[in-house]
Amino acid sequence: MSSVFGVFKRVYAAFISPPRPPNVEDNNASPPLKIGILGAAAIAPPALVLPAISHPEVELYAVAARDISRAKNFAKKHGFKKWYGGKDGYQELLDDPAIDIVYNPLPNGLHYEWTIKALAAGKHVLLEKPSGNTAEETRRMFSLADQKGLVLLEAFHYRFHPAIQRVRAIIDSGELGAIKEVNATLAIPKGIVGNDNIRMNYDIGGGAMMDCGCYPLSCVRYLASRNPIAVISATAIRYSRDPRIDTGTTAKLTFASLKPGEEPVRSIIKCDFAIPPRWGFIPRWPEVSVRAVCERGSIELFNFVMPVIYHSITVRPDGCAPRTEKTYTFEGGKGEEWWSTYRYQLEAFVDKVKGRAPQTWVSPEDSIANMECIEKIYEESGLGSRPQSTYVLPTA
Repeated sequence: MSSVFGVFKRVYAAFISPPRPPNVEDNNASPPLKIGILGAAAIAPPALVLPAISHPEVELYAVAARDISRAKNFAKKHGFKKWYGGKDGYQELLDDPAIDIVYNPLPNGLHYEWTIKALAAGKHVLLEKPSGNTAEETRRMFSLADQKGLVLLEAFHYRFHPAIQRVRAIIDSGELGAIKEVNATLAIPKGIVGNDNIRMNYDIGGGAMMDCGCYPLSCVRYLASRNPIAVISATAIRYSRDPRIDTGTTAKLTFASLKPGEEPVRSIIKCDFAIPPRWGFIPRWPEVSVRAVCERGSIELFNFVMPVIYHSITVRPDGCAPRTEKTYTFEGGKGEEWWSTYRYQLEAFVDKVKGRAPQTWVSPEDSIANMECIEKIYEESGLGSRPQSTYVLPTA
């Protein structure tokens, strides 16, 4: 019963009614960082709006949408002070001198253009994953951010939570010996992603490997602590209405062994937009897990993407009784048990913008490498990369 209450308590604080920070007079405090959002996307409330409510150093300031009535409704619902709309709405938001941070949750195919424009306007950018349609787009975005002295972060929020970091720490400790195999899956039941969903649109970077597949790929790279040396095979389930789109992909990768002369580390990643019901009518639960097999045992994390709701870390040392761990906070660090992956991510992002050292970070090199792997998997599956943006930033 206590565990059920804990789930409810965490979900309520993280996704329904986050506690607001206390009003404390501090004459030395700098003004809050003002946030602008490009697009009134469904991901924005859990990914940024709700985490921002509990952060004392940020302010929900403006939102832009193609439809100004939608922007206005979103702004009023979530407490934004300003809204922009129409064909120039996105640019008008970027031109607002009060805005410090831009959150870009637009469709994948628009990430490059509007992140480049945001950086050119002098804004720090929190960019939804995957960072772009191609690795070249990702390189260019981070290059411009570096030139401008601005913070750009690809929003792999799961990396900021204590749960996945605990798994990495156990692997790195050597308790289970060297890693031999690491597999990860993110698959959702059929019917959640409909035919009219932007994820099914090739022209704006659709496909399962782009959307849910980037997570297990990132996760196995993180736990292996290096990049794959080869994509052995990749098989895509093609969308019946557009065979350029994958509704699911399975890829086999190899990583170099840390011990010279030993077999490469094996990896299988799976993603799927449409897990079929059992026996044709019983809906399945989402599959969200990662498992590493090591020399002297194994470790598995259930629900690595959204661990604040519930997760379990199961450690099975050879010859010993298995144990289960859960971790929602960092010992001696920032955070509350109800902090979502998104809230931990926002904490790190603000720390970086403020010139403080974040607890963890997703580097430009990491983001570029993940996108390179996605392209290699698409190439191996026969689908090919998503179309690269033709946008060119005007020169002065």
